[in-house]
Amino acid sequence: MLAVNTTFLTAPFPCYYIGSLLSPASRPDLLSCRVLSTTKLLRQGTGGPRIPLRDQTHLLPGRTLPAGLPPVPHRDTAPSPTLSLHLSPPRERGGEGLETRQGRSWDGHEGPGGVYVYPQQKGDKIAESYQNVLAAIEGSRFYTSDPGQACVFVLGLDTLDRDQLSPQYVHNLRAKVQGLHLWNNGRNHLIFNLYSGTWPDYTEDVGFDIGQAMLAKASISTENFRPNFDVSIPLFSKDHPRTGGEKGFLRFNTIPPLRKYMLVFKGKRYLTGIGSDTRNALYHVHNGEDVVLLTTCKHGKDWQKHKDSRCDRDNTEYEKYDYREMLHNATFCLVPRGRRLGSFRFLEALQAACVPVMLSNGWELPFSEVIDWNQAAVIGDERLLLQIPSTIRSIHQDKILALRQQTQFLWEAYFSSVEKIVLTTLEIIQDRIFKHISRNSLIWNKHPGGLFVLPQYSSYLGDFPYYYANLGLKPLPTFTAVIHAVTPLVSQSQPVLKLLVAVAKSQYCAQIIVLWNCDKPLPAKHRWPATSVPVIVIEGESKVMSSRFLPYDNIVTDAVLSLDEDTVLSTTEVDFAFTVWQSFPDRIVGYPARSHFWDNTKERWGYTSKWTNDYSMVLTGAAIYHKYYHYLYTHYLPASLKNMVDQLANCEDILMNFLVSAVTKLPPIKVTQKKQYKETMMGQTSRASRWADPDHFAQRQSCMNTFASWFGYMPLIHSQMRLDPVLFKDQVSILRKKYRDIERL
Repeated sequence: MLAVNTTFLTAPFPCYYIGSLLSPASRPDLLSCRVLSTTKLLRQGTGGPRIPLRDQTHLLPGRTLPAGLPPVPHRDTAPSPTLSLHLSPPRERGGEGLETRQGRSWDGHEGPGGVYVYPQQKGDKIAESYQNVLAAIEGSRFYTSDPGQACVFVLGLDTLDRDQLSPQYVHNLRAKVQGLHLWNNGRNHLIFNLYSGTWPDYTEDVGFDIGQAMLAKASISTENFRPNFDVSIPLFSKDHPRTGGEKGFLRFNTIPPLRKYMLVFKGKRYLTGIGSDTRNALYHVHNGEDVVLLTTCKHGKDWQKHKDSRCDRDNTEYEKYDYREMLHNATFCLVPRGRRLGSFRFLEALQAACVPVMLSNGWELPFSEVIDWNQAAVIGDERLLLQIPSTIRSIHQDKILALRQQTQFLWEAYFSSVEKIVLTTLEIIQDRIFKHISRNSLIWNKHPGGLFVLPQYSSYLGDFPYYYANLGLKPLPTFTAVIHAVTPLVSQSQPVLKLLVAVAKSQYCAQIIVLWNCDKPLPAKHRWPATSVPVIVIEGESKVMSSRFLPYDNIVTDAVLSLDEDTVLSTTEVDFAFTVWQSFPDRIVGYPARSHFWDNTKERWGYTSKWTNDYSMVLTGAAIYHKYYHYLYTHYLPASLKNMVDQLANCEDILMNFLVSAVTKLPPIKVTQKKQYKETMMGQTSRASRWADPDHFAQRQSCMNTFASWFGYMPLIHSQMRLDPVLFKDQVSILRKKYRDIERL
């Protein structure tokens, strides 16, 4: 809670002293077993500011609460009583009168919750793929090491491969599971499985009684899938990366979007047994020109015993084509069922921007609960194989382009790594529990996707920077400046006071927050200059670097102008940067640009502040971004990275750039040609002089590699674009220029 020590006027608006760190919106207990009760908010018009009823002192000048408006749910809105967390039962299929295994309950015990992973026992055999699954959970914000604080339990026993003929098969799993003291007949347990059953029928039995446990399973049929309980996941190979993963292969949106091949497939042809019917019939559709469907009989030890009259011809044709070349040059890729309903071809087609043509009747498609596969795939019917070519030829070119683009979004958002598959599974389960704040279809099926849009922040899409165009909205026309102060006030000529006055003069400035992270006491009230906007001084308790990115409730505007205390900006520069940001509300817009590079000699990422022809970061010492990134920084990033930043008192700006680029897949935006943005007269004994410390630069090099390791790839993107005012340095009258002062700087 806040402790407001003093309130005084700075003509004509008040400046609030806050004696302890402002508590951000209470951190949502992820996968919590209780929904916290919080305050309701009122919304002023469409896309207007959201103002807590408990804190009407933060009304902006000239704004009043409209009468008669009903409360609108916000990120802090939740029912106060304890939520009963019992999931809906499995639905009955068709008219058979059969009900799948009952496993409906999610315990509603008191207290916070998370995901607990059983410790691995000595001697237990665990494949690398399952180790990656467990590592993804343990590295996520869902993880808890205390089973007493958990709502979901994941086995430390490898359950991915339950094919008895597989070398990865774990024997005696039934007894081992029943011996777990927290098993409780599987209640609140989540079991991951890729392969079940074996020759010849490949049933979906995992080989032990799962009781009331949920299944996150590949190749699961709609008949056995329990809606709102199980999760269908994709089949992925043992080589699938744990984090990061490769990007999609679509580099250019070619018009028309047609490629060399219309439809391709290359894979095994099962001569007998389950899954053989469809693949054995593919030769009827193959024309050897733009429809190339290749199969080989060379599968298993006894394939020659079962070979038919077409095998030799099929095997010869199969060897003529390179699979990768076909994949990258095809418009559609056939994804028929194999022995099981799922296939590796599914993820391969998604990554290659080859629109999947599904030919696997009864397969519950991966994450079908949240993903609209009609936007990214063609759902075929095995019984109508001969109609597939004419069907895909009838699809309009603009539809093909849209399908192809959606494959790339889905691949990068949910499927490119084991970590994303696991996190998507957990997010889906969380949405089931907290229906009142669950993400809708637009969030899941549109950039940046469900993993980066945290529903605890808000249930209103207009509160996020990604949906303004969809909603026909614009961000609020004002910003909140957050000045990070670490040096005591000893002179009225200090840069922080000059900066405060310059920012306050901006026509777009709604308020200024000074985050007092100085070791010295708060200065007397008369030391602060009079301003035309409210000034709020917050004294941090921990005084760590990450506190500048906390989601303060005081920030009532969409835009945040982040400033170091020694930043030198004029009012005109502030105005121009904000007007640019209004056109790019999901990106960082600002002045100090930096870049990254790959050092081949050291085989590591490097950081440079040299003036080059491109940049990949805009430092938050003088930048504008959406306030949602404060929430994402606080609740999405792991504690290990934030602790590193706080211990070094460095790299917080780099980490914010990593985060925003990872979300947007876009670079930041630099404005004007200004390169020097720091006050050079700061005392070398101040904490702000850390930039002069030789270790400071070395630390930033190390941070780059630590951050890249956690993300699993380098999210930063280079840009050569700089935005200047129209008529900037043009030979026209200065009176015709809107931002004329920028040319004098």
